[in-house]
Amino acid sequence: MHFLSDTGLLLVAIKPAAIPDYELVIRTLQEALAKDTDKLRVSAAKGWRVFKATENDAKGNALYVHLVMPAITGFDYRPSLLLDELVKELAPEMLTKYQDAFAMPPSKLNLNELANMSVAPIKK
Repeated sequence: MHFLSDTGLLLVAIKPAAIPDYELVIRTLQEALAKDTDKLRVSAAKGWRVFKATENDAKGNALYVHLVMPAITGFDYRPSLLLDELVKELAPEMLTKYQDAFAMPPSKLNLNELANMSVAPIKK
């Protein structure tokens, strides 16, 4: 999962029964990235936030938003790939449960800023 603009957004729908599995993977990755010393991964982690929506989608799935700002060009933001690289004693069933947690494929958006609402627009 690569982003091609300065800001990336990933919308993830997770089956209700699999919420603990998905959140465990995200927290495990967060812990691993917090300890990591690789400059590229440290840089990518600084701009990566994960939010859980208070609302579910129309089918009752939990919604998570990964906001990457700034996005690091060429960096692969797939949690499963990063966990494979960072956590040597990872339980094999963790990634299987993670993959089964998705209600549908994630929606990826590359975003270009249109307006910063806290400043006056520049006249052209």
